[in-house]
Amino acid sequence: MKYSKLLLLFIPLISCFSCASLKTTKNVNRVFKNSQAFKQGFTGLVIYDPETNKTIFDKNGDKYFTPASNTKLFTFYTALKLIGDSIPSIKYTVYGDSLIFKGTGDPGFLYAAFNSEKTLDFLRNSNKKLFLLSSNFTESKFGPGWAWDDYNGYYSAERNAFPLYGNIVEFDFKKDRNSSKSYPEIFKDSISTEKTKNLGAGIYRDIDSNIFRYKNTKRTEASSRLVPFITSAYTSAKLLSDTLRKEVMILPQKPKNIDLEQTIYNEASDSLYKKMLQESDNFIAEQLLLVSAGIISDTLETDIAIDYAQENLLNDLPDKVNWHDGSGLTRYNLFTPRSIVRLISKITEEIGEEKFKSLLPTGGESGTLENDYKSDKAYIYAKTGTLRNNHSLSGLLITKSGKTLYFSFMNSNYTVPTSQLKQAMEEILTTVRDQY
Repeated sequence: MKYSKLLLLFIPLISCFSCASLKTTKNVNRVFKNSQAFKQGFTGLVIYDPETNKTIFDKNGDKYFTPASNTKLFTFYTALKLIGDSIPSIKYTVYGDSLIFKGTGDPGFLYAAFNSEKTLDFLRNSNKKLFLLSSNFTESKFGPGWAWDDYNGYYSAERNAFPLYGNIVEFDFKKDRNSSKSYPEIFKDSISTEKTKNLGAGIYRDIDSNIFRYKNTKRTEASSRLVPFITSAYTSAKLLSDTLRKEVMILPQKPKNIDLEQTIYNEASDSLYKKMLQESDNFIAEQLLLVSAGIISDTLETDIAIDYAQENLLNDLPDKVNWHDGSGLTRYNLFTPRSIVRLISKITEEIGEEKFKSLLPTGGESGTLENDYKSDKAYIYAKTGTLRNNHSLSGLLITKSGKTLYFSFMNSNYTVPTSQLKQAMEEILTTVRDQY
């Protein structure tokens, strides 16, 4: 009798959840049906309630889409499982009167506001001759399927074993001046001006050399430009020598019978994860996979990290991932919405929802979502991903009833303006927020 009464108490509650789910599904389907933004493209949306362990909405959840920067969620999880609390910066050994060191792929070294002092002080204070060991980086500087003509874009910095300054030169233009300052300063002698070419307001690097050109004209306002430089062992040694104010030489080959087993750690991993996820930093994403590969092997190779992750970390996803780079710049990547939702579950199981929210862009407040999904109270914490004709958003949605839902909203092959697509997506996500 007591059991029957208890069961009767739960029946209205179960019915309430069921009604909310049915109502939400009905209204979301109505928006999909009536919205012009979804008419000709291909859309997938999966929404999952971790509290009830049920998928409350699924549209093309098992179909593959181009994820763009949603790929960084896979990079994040792989790095989270392999790297640990701090990023290894260099590996080294002392050999006679020499300090031999090599890069680990550390993206934070002398980049942005990341702390590089441990490595810098270690190298500055050494009384040994400094030798940078030639790279154990075995692949091309660009990822597979990257657009070749993006080489001048800040978002397409080269990959290498020992990056410095994010492998990017920053050029500052002052108002009413026709000159530019470079950072690092070592590139100041590599700048030239053009009067005849139509260079616009930008600064452009030659495709095959570190020569940077801009239009010889006074600027109407101050501005800053970021342009990748071509990496090499020589460039790395020259940049580091200039930074340390002491000579760094290149060692083509490691002496026999020695190993570089000692490690200097610099930045806390979370700092890099946050910049990668919030600002969608491609350079950090690519380098984190190289760092991860170096932890499980002697070679900095993206596929080593990806293959390891697929075999050991992602083997329980609903669908096999077609994964080729760390950032999502390539269109070779193909993921399904339901696999991304499962990945979100794995991340939250690892670090908790609150910490995950602190690393992700927040709708209307931070990162790549600062100007989207604005609300009196933030309800979207998610990673964006955009390539031409492809846009995805995956992360956490907080409902007005206080529930946290996991979702992946993927769109490919649409031709409407992305702003129009985002408005339609927002209508759907606010419907879920308000009604579930």
